[in-house]
Amino acid sequence: MLEQTDGYLTLLHGGEGTFEEKRSTFIGYALPVQSEEEALAFIRKIKSKHYDARHNVYAYLLGQSVARYSDDGEPQGTAGIPILEVIKKCGITNACIVVTRYFGGILLGAGGLVRAYTAAAKAAVDDAQIAEYVRFSLLRIRLAYPDFQKFSAKLPALGAKVDAVDYADAVTVDFAVQAREAEKVCREVSELFNGKSSANVVGERFDLLAK
Repeated sequence: MLEQTDGYLTLLHGGEGTFEEKRSTFIGYALPVQSEEEALAFIRKIKSKHYDARHNVYAYLLGQSVARYSDDGEPQGTAGIPILEVIKKCGITNACIVVTRYFGGILLGAGGLVRAYTAAAKAAVDDAQIAEYVRFSLLRIRLAYPDFQKFSAKLPALGAKVDAVDYADAVTVDFAVQAREAEKVCREVSELFNGKSSANVVGERFDLLAK
């Protein structure tokens, strides 16, 4: 669901946060998701867990184009949209937030509802933590055994992540580097072996950027 990009911010893991206002309890849940199916499954899970709650409000954003929300019976614009705004203002995507409300018997008014749902959603995001994912190119190289040691010694300087090494009649190494560095890495590898061996791009993925 991601548009072409070199990286994006999302949630590191699931998170939970609670906010109380005039005896109403707002419980926020946040989760990184990769598809609408995952988001809807998460929403169903929270609704099932809190089947006795007055409201289970949600919002989710996938990429920059798929945005969904529900007020679940709250006055229009006081619940789902504020949660979606939390996602957007945090700069994250591929994220779903559900806020469960247990009504305390005192009406909060539109402004009070917006503040409460915003606070619970933000508390859930803070607990889940924000992480950066970047696009990696997946590379493959086939080497003679004597060259493999030379290549292994070079890997740290290339900033590479080794995914797999296959030992057969020759050594095949699958590794990943940040997409923006792929062309440079391929050139350096070719120079390392004077053009006799080269790395080829075989795919791509998003990986968590190590701090």
